[in-house]
Amino acid sequence: MPEGPSIVILCEQAASFAGKTIARASGNCKTIDLAHLQGQPLLALRSWGKHFLLQLPDSALRIHFLLFGSYRLNERKDTPPRLQLEFDDGSELNFYACSIKPLDADLDTLYDWRGDVMNPAWDGALARKKLRARPDLLACDALLDQDIFAGVGNIIKNEVLFRIRVHPLSPVGALPAPKLRLLVEQARQYSFDFLGWKKAGTLKAHWLAHAKKTCPRCHIPLHKAVLGKSQRRSFFCLRCQKQYGAVEDASRL
Repeated sequence: MPEGPSIVILCEQAASFAGKTIARASGNCKTIDLAHLQGQPLLALRSWGKHFLLQLPDSALRIHFLLFGSYRLNERKDTPPRLQLEFDDGSELNFYACSIKPLDADLDTLYDWRGDVMNPAWDGALARKKLRARPDLLACDALLDQDIFAGVGNIIKNEVLFRIRVHPLSPVGALPAPKLRLLVEQARQYSFDFLGWKKAGTLKAHWLAHAKKTCPRCHIPLHKAVLGKSQRRSFFCLRCQKQYGAVEDASRL
């Protein structure tokens, strides 16, 4: 599943499509009126977290790539597209194995841009307020909560918790105030680090915990477990990542 930085890259790659008119829309998508798209100009391409947004005059399209979605710009895959947009100049956007949902045109009403870790409007104080309102939320679930950290995915979650030395089963209400602030700050900072490494083609080379077997700080095996309500894989060190608060279901460790 692409995380927020990857959607930002897609927005940058597809920026030249803004202002073009859709000459033909096709695909096996059943959730939108394909014929209605024909003749409409694509006004803008935006992102919110893991959502790729196509702004049209009277509506918008939300594209979510789920686990296995993909896209192609000015080229096609052998598999049938979920949505194919062909433009008046012969260029095209193709989306595969993704979820597509029609939205109202007023995206500023639908989305709170302050919750997107990649957006200039990001508000760290608001994120901390949301976390303080849910003290029992585990750190591993908090970072994946798109209402708090839109755009953060499992890679960023694991790397942030390792970077700030917090055990994934720590309830956010048990974190000292400086550590809670650091969690929020690093969720955004690591997302931009991710963006730079992804563009350079070196992302995996910078992973310290995610999908790794040995802690680079303690030189002992990293622990791997499926944790939290999100039931996503966590990679963490039992020595240098401190468990704050009571251990949640210690049998899973």
